[in-house]
Amino acid sequence: MMTKKAFVAIVTCFNDDETINYEATRAQVRRQVAAGNNIMCAGTNGDFSALTHGEKVKLLEEVVDEVGGKVDVIVNAGMPATFETLQLAKEFDRIGVSGIAVITPFFIACAQDGLIRHFSTVADAVNTPVYLYDIPARTQNHIEPETARKLATHGNIAGIKDSGGAQETLAAYLQVSKEVEGFEVYSGPDHLVLWSLQNGAAGCISGLGNAMPDVLAGIVGGFNSGDIAEAERQQEIYTAFRTDLYAHGFPPAMVKRALYLQDSSVGASRQPALLADAEQDKKIVEILKKYDLLSGQRG
Repeated sequence: MMTKKAFVAIVTCFNDDETINYEATRAQVRRQVAAGNNIMCAGTNGDFSALTHGEKVKLLEEVVDEVGGKVDVIVNAGMPATFETLQLAKEFDRIGVSGIAVITPFFIACAQDGLIRHFSTVADAVNTPVYLYDIPARTQNHIEPETARKLATHGNIAGIKDSGGAQETLAAYLQVSKEVEGFEVYSGPDHLVLWSLQNGAAGCISGLGNAMPDVLAGIVGGFNSGDIAEAERQQEIYTAFRTDLYAHGFPPAMVKRALYLQDSSVGASRQPALLADAEQDKKIVEILKKYDLLSGQRG
């Protein structure tokens, strides 16, 4: 059976003046590698939409250098227009990564045939395997399972990251992966990590793992070793932490804040993201204490 993989959609760290703090970002990469997780760079939790083209290229160069081949790196190249997505994908192809994820275009409303053209054009232009990235709540564009099936037959489209949150859609993508050899599904919803692995996913790509890397690694590690009881135990912790934390605001902002309260070197996010809120921070600190995330016992 293929070894399943956990990726963390790593945060991008910022200085007080909102420039990227590359050293702090490298430290977060080291932390994830030490836990046994792979890296997704410039995803939703990495503030990708707030980064310039040049910053994304430099960020990936720094991350790939820090990883040094120890784990896999996937990077998100998706932008609203195919033109800029192509430019980024070609730069990422040059740098060298395990996969290039392409988030569905945002702001521009797309028909399914437009999505097929968009993803196929990018996949045609690079040697690196391309992963579709579906997160309709943020982009307002959704890759229908039938569209995924059509794209799965492209020789350089290797799979999909499903961040839609609907178990039904995830199940439909997993069905495509069963029917089309070599098409992998990576689940995004943190409460469905173990369920997705048990139902044929190649792994998961998680934002919450920034704040709780060892528990994420424990779910996937438990599954891979056949210790399902341990995987279930870790999934229960992960799901409960997710429920507690996300009750207080926009998930990526909550993850960044929870991580900031563990390690202030990660900085805030670029504006107009949420500003720090003392009352909210107090609640997040209580959650971190509840899960032993401020004592170094578990991370």
